[in-house]
Amino acid sequence: QVQLLESGGGSVQAGGSLGLSCAASGPTASTYDMGWFRQAPGKEREFVAAIRWSGGSTKYADPVKGRFAISRDNAKNTVDLQMNSLKPEDTAVYYCAAGRSPWGLGSEEYFYDYWGQGTQVAVSS
Repeated sequence: QVQLLESGGGSVQAGGSLGLSCAASGPTASTYDMGWFRQAPGKEREFVAAIRWSGGSTKYADPVKGRFAISRDNAKNTVDLQMNSLKPEDTAVYYCAAGRSPWGLGSEEYFYDYWGQGTQVAVSS
């Protein structure tokens, strides 16, 4: 069992930066791949970024490549998402997720077993 708690959301103007953090608890939390997803109003939840349990590989959705960076600290059981050059279309509730896949990092929701409650990010133009 893994519990996830996101923090760091807020409001920012376009072009600004925000950092999100996800604290994972549970004895096996550091053995899970971690992902960030987001859901904008009226839209389905979509993949943003993921990082392998070892931190050895990362994966990003095309809209955020070059602007967002995912990292993790297994000693602290945290996963961070640094978001730069934010755009109004990045406005969404951001969710942290934990999962395992034998085929590498997953960008689909079904790869992830545990989810946080979400944190709101609002980007104004």
